[in-house]
Formats: sequence, C-alpha cells, structure tokens
Amino acid sequence: MYNTRLDGLTEYPFQRLNALLAGIEPGGAPLVMSIGEPQHSPPDLFAKTLAQAPTADWGKYPPTPGTPDYRASVAAWAATRYGLPAGFLDPERHILPVAGSREGLFMAAQLCVPPQKKARQPSVLMPNPFYQVYFGAAVMNGAEPIFVPATKATGFLPDYAAVAPADLARAAMAYLCTPANPQGTVASLDLLKDVISLARKHDFVLVSDECYSEIYDTTAPAGALQACAALGEGLKNVLVFNSLSKRSSVPGLRAGFVAGDAELIAKFQKLRAHGGAVQPIPVLTAAAALWRDEHHVQENRRLYRAKIDDAEQTFGRDFGFYRPAGGFFLWLDVGDGEAATKKLWREAGVKVLPGGYLARAADNDSRGNPGSAYIRVALVHDRQRTADALMRMKHTLSSLSS
Repeated sequence: MYNTRLDGLTEYPFQRLNALLAGIEPGGAPLVMSIGEPQHSPPDLFAKTLAQAPTADWGKYPPTPGTPDYRASVAAWAATRYGLPAGFLDPERHILPVAGSREGLFMAAQLCVPPQKKARQPSVLMPNPFYQVYFGAAVMNGAEPIFVPATKATGFLPDYAAVAPADLARAAMAYLCTPANPQGTVASLDLLKDVISLARKHDFVLVSDECYSEIYDTTAPAGALQACAALGEGLKNVLVFNSLSKRSSVPGLRAGFVAGDAELIAKFQKLRAHGGAVQPIPVLTAAAALWRDEHHVQENRRLYRAKIDDAEQTFGRDFGFYRPAGGFFLWLDVGDGEAATKKLWREAGVKVLPGGYLARAADNDSRGNPGSAYIRVALVHDRQRTADALMRMKHTLSSLSS
C-alpha cells in the first residue's frame, strides 16, 4: 500500500505542461522560458572555492546543522542585508542549512502541522496563485489548503487578515512568497509586520519564502527577519527560507537556509536528522563564500534588470505588462493561458507556463481559477536570446487580440 494522501495531489505544473504540448512541434529554435532555472554563469568564486576544498572533506558525513562557518556566513549576510540588531540572529540557535528552499518549505509542514487544531482539521493558508510545494506540503500532512486570492484586485498579494475567522483559528501555517512567484510583487515592511502579528495572535507559523529576495528592480525588498526586528518581539512563530539558487545562479548547488524561531529551529534540526538531505562539507564551504560576496549578486541583478528593460520596450502595456518589483518572471494576461502556451510553442518555439497551472479555483468561488488568463515567462537566459524570444512572443500573441 501507499500513502493515500498522494491521491489528493494534482500533477506537477511541468508534467501538465508536457501533456499540453505533447505532439506539437516547436515553430522555431526552441527556448524554454517555462521554468525559473537561472542560466546565468555561476560566479568564478564558486568554482575556485569548491576546487580548493580539502579532499578529506568529501570523506566525511556532513553534520545536520551544517558547519559553524556556513551558519555564521548566513547570519552575517542577513544582519547586513536587513539591518538587524547585533545578536538578533544567533547562528547556533536560529539558523539551519537546507538543501535548497524547496526541501525546507515542504518539510516545514511536517514540523508545524498538528493532527488537529481547535479540535478540527488544521488549515494551511497560501496565496493563490502559489508555488506548488505549498499545496503538496499541506495535503501530505493532513491539512486543508486555504487558497487566499493574490490577484490584480489585491495587488497580487494575499490578505490573510480577510480569511474567515474559523479558518484562521485552525491555521497551522501560512506561506508567503515575497517577491512573489509568479507575479513579482513585494510585501512591504508594514504588511510583513501585520502578517507576523496575525500569526502570533492566532498561533500559527508564518513561513516566509524569500528565495527571490536579491533579484529586484529598484528597491531591496523587506524581509520577515527585518519585520521581526522592527516589532521588537524576537522571532517567535516565524520561519524564513532563502537560497543561493537565484541570488548566485547556482540552482544545482542546492544550498539554502531556514532562519527563525529558536524552538522551531531546534525541532527542525531533529526532523532533518531523520530525513533531510545534508549538503557535503565542501559544498557548504563554497556556499559560505557566496553568501559573503555581493559583487556577483550586483552583476546578476544588473543582467535581470536589462532583460526587464527589453521586455518593457517590447510589450509596452500590452497583455497587462508591468515591471515586476522583484524576481525574474513576467505575468502576462493573454486571455487564455493554455491556448496562448500552445500557440507560442507551435508558432514561435517558445515554451511558457499557463498561469492556471499555478493556481486553483477555490471552493465556492464563482470567479474560477485566478491564473487561467495568464502565462508565466521566466527571463532566465542570456539577454540576446531572451530579447529575440520576447519579440517572437509579441508577434505571435498579437494575433490573439487582432
């Protein structure tokens, strides 16, 4: 037998995309812009540091809490990035490495979702559209996903304070992605403070997914650690996830961290000791060097800004284009995301993701799937290939409205 909760999972978005495009030949040089997999060259610092790792370190089982040097590098980066008070983030009590943020975001539900809350099935709040891992984590841990609109009408961010009181009372967790995937919107410091206060009032855990925090347009996004410091009440009820995948263009390194509530971090370490993937010591050494360097991050950010410039010049205000405040996705309103995706692949050779695959039609909501009219476009390739693909997209999509 198997865990029947698996039956509650839908196919992963990219499996659905493969099925949608099955049998369709690309009408041009194929370019995959459906997945947020950074294609910029990793910084030279990474390869240099990894090559210098002592051979003996490959022959050691890595410790679950990682190395002191790695935790110290994360603490120092976070303190500088968010202006945290001295000692606010203790590397020994508040930080753990994770094998990329995806693993940690999933395991957070194993940590935080109880069998019952208020004598009822617990709920997990998530924005809609959402990162599919949030939904899978909730379902596999026996919670009811509560889809909270993150649409144009709400500024593309969820309003958790507007959730029904009964669902808030039984909430075990709330996921918040900032900058948001797919919309690129950024939660303000005040919004983060409000959500943290709400989590503490109703005794649920805010899981802040900040993996796009270093890819931004003009202003560095606020973070939940910063909001906790501003509130002055420590890190209670908060877990923050980040990684080097987007920041440093090393998605294959699988190097990230979780930081927050000391009690939760201690329990997380216990959980990960039983089933979490732990990065090899040389990987942690290379990752620590990347957390300590900002020069490559600035260059990475410049490359993404240039591609957003090209997208703005190409689309103007067509298809609801707007400059995302963070991240590297375009969220384009094409009327019918699936139809546009097939047309773009068939006529332009550009693979994008239907927005409906990142969202769900909430129960008792007559408005349907809030992502169905959209496509998500990942600007992850070099500038010239991206610019060429955007022009092909504009030409192909223009016929949809003609």
